[in-house]
Amino acid sequence: MTDILDDLAWRGLIAQSTDLDELRAMLAAGPVTLYCGFDPTAPSLHVGNLVQLLTLRRFQQAGHRTIGLVGGATGLIGDPSGKSTERVLNSLEVVEGWLTRIREQVSRFLSLTDDEGMIVSNLDWTGPMSAIEFLRDVGKHFPVNRMLARETVKSRLDTTGLSYTEFSYVLLQSLDYLELYRRYDCRLQTGGSDQWGNLTSGVDLIRRAEGGTAHALTTPLVTRADGTKFGKTAGGETYWLDAELTTPYAFYQFWLNADDRDVASFLKFFSFRAREEIEELEKATSDRPAARAAQRALAEELTTLVHGEPETSRVMAASRALFGQGELGELDARTLESALASVPSASATSPLPPVVDLLVETGLVSSKSEARRTIAQGGAYLNNVKVTDETATPEPADLLHGRFLVLRRGKRNVGGVTVPTA
Repeated sequence: MTDILDDLAWRGLIAQSTDLDELRAMLAAGPVTLYCGFDPTAPSLHVGNLVQLLTLRRFQQAGHRTIGLVGGATGLIGDPSGKSTERVLNSLEVVEGWLTRIREQVSRFLSLTDDEGMIVSNLDWTGPMSAIEFLRDVGKHFPVNRMLARETVKSRLDTTGLSYTEFSYVLLQSLDYLELYRRYDCRLQTGGSDQWGNLTSGVDLIRRAEGGTAHALTTPLVTRADGTKFGKTAGGETYWLDAELTTPYAFYQFWLNADDRDVASFLKFFSFRAREEIEELEKATSDRPAARAAQRALAEELTTLVHGEPETSRVMAASRALFGQGELGELDARTLESALASVPSASATSPLPPVVDLLVETGLVSSKSEARRTIAQGGAYLNNVKVTDETATPEPADLLHGRFLVLRRGKRNVGGVTVPTA
């Protein structure tokens, strides 16, 4: 057993705890069963869920038993936490489809053996329960005045209002903790700090219903150096864990483009590297920020964790090749297409227009005269080959996989051209 709490504290991953000293003693006494829940409110988890997924994994690596709970029941209801309006309720069929996909995603992060971990759905115990049973066995333990005092409830009541459906969410999540306590002797629930009220309500329900002792531990909400909250979106775009929704190349670039001011904390939150290695990467960022050593290490580790080593190797090869440090011809069509989707792009038809026109259409330059100057100064490249003729026009043979051209202005400005298939 390793001291997981010391590691989490060093990484800045402890926000709130019911009783940290008591929890430390319990963890030191032997393997503890803990859980974290993930609701299927979309077809995929996103980067904002990674802190919780990786926290479960850290506990498992420290010798504890983890339960990934997918909210087949709570996903049908909606949690008012972090929401300013009522959630749109999805059909049972839609939620079931999302549940299957999210179960698979959670399973990638945990070892699923009897002694190490499992995945469960809360619909298994909530579905068969009647409304009368729910009210008598669970509802009686929740004083309404305490529920109304919860910050998430008060903020909604003071603004848009709150339906009984979402008001009851805390009861359902608390029931989850009680059931896992009864079935698997689960003694710890983890979550984000915005879930503190839900977590402690579960602790209280176990005390009231069973006279048992359980704990809650939250991680802080991750914020960037510019003050914005790190969540599922960045710059208005959602970064999903599903390769069909966010390509592995775009996922890799998301981490590669991390601000120098953020990358040290991101390494602590998301990396499994040892403390000494993270501190070395911090120093490298300070000494030679242009090398982006910490960002590259983070991007490679997280992309491998989420998408696997083979996909990461292809993505890294594409990243190098796009910027003239590898062979574009060695990239498969799917990887090249996903890479070009992340850069300024244009569509072209046959016969292909001159390079000058393509530089303008991709947005790499603002005018044809600027395009000509770029070529004259030796700063324009077609498929990583320097363009020296201002009248140069790509040939059909230049099309990679018969569809793609890669343009570059200077070292770092890349654009793509796609010829639609017939």
